[in-house]
Amino acid sequence: MIDLTGKTALVTGGARGLGRAIAQTLSKAGAAVCVLDLPETLDGSDIPADWNTIALDLTAPDSEDVFRSGLARLGRLDILVANAGRVPPWRRIDALDLDEWDAVCTLNIRGVALSLKCAAPWLAQTRGAAVLMASINGYTAHPDQALYTASKHAVLGLARAAALDMGRDGVRVNALAPGPILTDALLDRIEARAGQGGMPVDQAIETLQSQTALGRLATEEDVANAACFLVSPLAAAITGICLPVEAGLG
Repeated sequence: MIDLTGKTALVTGGARGLGRAIAQTLSKAGAAVCVLDLPETLDGSDIPADWNTIALDLTAPDSEDVFRSGLARLGRLDILVANAGRVPPWRRIDALDLDEWDAVCTLNIRGVALSLKCAAPWLAQTRGAAVLMASINGYTAHPDQALYTASKHAVLGLARAAALDMGRDGVRVNALAPGPILTDALLDRIEARAGQGGMPVDQAIETLQSQTALGRLATEEDVANAACFLVSPLAAAITGICLPVEAGLG
């Protein structure tokens, strides 16, 4: 049983989806949880009364100041999970939308770097740990996801560099690489492709499941448990790695 009692954890993009699952798992392990998310997302989410929140768009011009103010209100930070990110639509190279490219990289790369920058002094005080949300697209590729693949390759590079940099302060930095997770967002994308003449939803899910060693897709709970492990004392000598959570995707 992982015990994070006395630890304070911040999860970006933590109001819903995968971030929410991670926040819940950290809370169950005893951590005091703070979730950072868009103001409108926080307003529409049933956040537990004992969780703190930071309402922030990580791409906003004043994001660094607001982030620092939120951390000052917390007064302590042991764990950072930089989960906030965006999966853009599938596009071939000749159809890339460069405005979309800039917007996605601002959140998926700059937002993670900003989170690390603001959290670093606090994590150094507690000799804490950070987990950055990468993807299997951080070390492989997809022909119709050049933008997402590039952004997650950058997150993986950032995790490796930060592990060396922040390790001098006793801070561990690792990355998680989920494969396909049957979240609402993935279902929306599968349904959208089916609506455009692609594979029917049930068949698409079965195809994804058949490509894994375990014959199933990894779940939000699987990813959350992996994040909890990486920030726990059980992983005290683990830093600079990327941990795949994809049920043995072939």
